[in-house]
Amino acid sequence: MPLADLVPGLGGQAAALVRPQDLASAYGNPGVDVLSSMTLMTLLEQAAIAAITPHLGPEDMTVGARMEMDHLAPTPAGLTVTAVAQLTEVKGRKLVFAIVAQDGVEEVCRALHVRFVVDRPKFLAGVAAKAARVRG
Repeated sequence: MPLADLVPGLGGQAAALVRPQDLASAYGNPGVDVLSSMTLMTLLEQAAIAAITPHLGPEDMTVGARMEMDHLAPTPAGLTVTAVAQLTEVKGRKLVFAIVAQDGVEEVCRALHVRFVVDRPKFLAGVAAKAARVRG
């Protein structure tokens, strides 16, 4: 695992056009026709993943563990939101990101996101074992 390649300063971004199905009103908040916080969090996570994926080994993957997000401004359908993530801290397998998102008009979000590098086969085996216990 090339964890040494994961160093503060790595950056990534993700962008998405806000569609009607991305709005808070589509998630049970009637009349709130702006980008939902849930959809925005997904975009933030995608930006963080983009920052580090090229630096992971074939048996590595990352999983999200924490998201602190300040949703600062509403974004209507039709605008494109771009999230830019920067890896700010590496502590062993723990990765901390600072992420900012804007919609072409203004900054709409600031966030702190924590991910962990995990061994893909071991992680997936654990998930399969848990699923088997439930089906059991």
